[in-house]
Amino acid sequence: MAFADFFRNFASVGLAALLLASAPADFVHAEDATPAKELFGAVTLPTRGKPTPYGFYAKGCQGGAVAIPTDGPTWQAMRLSRNRRWGQPQLIALIERLSRDAAKYDGWPGLLLGDIAQPRGGPMRTGHASHQIGLDADIWLNPMPPRRLSSDERENISARSMLKPNAFLTVDPNIWTPAHARLIMRAASYPEVERIFVNPAIKKKLCDTWTGDRTALGKVRPYYGHDYHFHIRMHCPAGATNCKAQAPVPAGDGCDKSLAWWFTKEPWAKPDKKPDTKPVKPRYTMLSDLPKACALILEAPSVPSAAAATMGKSVAPEPAASDVDSASEPLPSDVEPAYGETGNVPIPLVKPVSR
Repeated sequence: MAFADFFRNFASVGLAALLLASAPADFVHAEDATPAKELFGAVTLPTRGKPTPYGFYAKGCQGGAVAIPTDGPTWQAMRLSRNRRWGQPQLIALIERLSRDAAKYDGWPGLLLGDIAQPRGGPMRTGHASHQIGLDADIWLNPMPPRRLSSDERENISARSMLKPNAFLTVDPNIWTPAHARLIMRAASYPEVERIFVNPAIKKKLCDTWTGDRTALGKVRPYYGHDYHFHIRMHCPAGATNCKAQAPVPAGDGCDKSLAWWFTKEPWAKPDKKPDTKPVKPRYTMLSDLPKACALILEAPSVPSAAAATMGKSVAPEPAASDVDSASEPLPSDVEPAYGETGNVPIPLVKPVSR
């Protein structure tokens, strides 16, 4: 189904009407002491109705989400058990486009997809502060293998870090390739993309070696972790009045003092702690902290099945790994953090604001 037709089908049903029709007049969500991540993490299907992002990337939810197929001609989704391949249709279309363009123009055989968002967005039980409104996606820096991965492999194969072991913020020249650079810069070149997050070492590598058009290089932002995947963030879609935009990236290519700061001690220093200071109990995000629409999103009717809300061109799965010649070359199996935002660079307890 074409993207435009799929979007019109969803847009033809008003989400607000569905929400109001399904909610009792005296509806009050019993939030009590349940963190929002538990409420949203328990929902397995998206709402019906018009695709809509509500709130900010790190404080919101989504209605009318669609799923990318687990397998496409130029992508495969990983960690299927997490049920995080849901996003706004504009993002799903962008991922599919990037996978095709990278295969056609950049020598990248296909994408391995990490987390996108939960069926109704919102905070996740593990791994991310953002990815809440269906406009963020993680792309592994492993190229897609020339065969279809089994379900077991998708759960256990690890993404590979681009950093040199036992070296501070240094890209490993034995792993990094020009195709990695072309893939990231391809993603940054799309006007719909607001930011790309990468490890500071990867940003520096691009600054030092990229000889193509540098117009979009400023969108590539250094941040903690992101040494084994890069993070795509889309602009709020046109007409999405409930979506809160992020401040624009600063002018320039970002290969300046703001990048040099990451190679000082300050970003990695642990905060000063008095010996008698008691540990601060973490405060979890509650439903009341999110946009008001998110309470209704949790209660809205679901689509009948995941298949009914899956968008894009899928491909028939190939034989599982156990049926494939054992001589097939395995993917690298470097250690991956359990739920991936950290990489192998330690993160201090206090982080600067996301850039």
